[in-house]
Amino acid sequence: MTKKYAKRSLPVVDRYINSNDAGKLLLRVSLGMLMLFHGVHKLQYGYGFVESMLLKGRLPGYLSHGILLGELVAPLLIVLGLYTRPAALVQAFVMVMAIYLVHSHELFSVTKQGGYALELQALYLFGSLAIFFSGAGRFKVSKSGSFWN
Repeated sequence: MTKKYAKRSLPVVDRYINSNDAGKLLLRVSLGMLMLFHGVHKLQYGYGFVESMLLKGRLPGYLSHGILLGELVAPLLIVLGLYTRPAALVQAFVMVMAIYLVHSHELFSVTKQGGYALELQALYLFGSLAIFFSGAGRFKVSKSGSFWN
């Protein structure tokens, strides 16, 4: 019986190309770094407007400080692969709150170009949930194999 498949010439490259861990790293780094821009912007220019939105949504204003956790600390943890699952859940919660407080009127809207009006928010939300369910993968700072990573 002959083998129908060609022999792979670079097994090291093949190992990384067919790696779920490399995909998880790419998702973690891209999603975390992109969210981090939002957190740094709020740190530089203030996030007081979040408190007024929370009050308007009948929620306590002090929850506005959670924006720093959800847009600075959580993305850093996600990028590093430390407590990845809880950090991803926090980031997903922040996105649910952002959709509820800021973008709820756009839930069933499309843009002039025909795209979904909440594409970016949906990407952050579902990307965070994907990280929560899949974990950090092998490429992470933490060497722990616990559920939290």
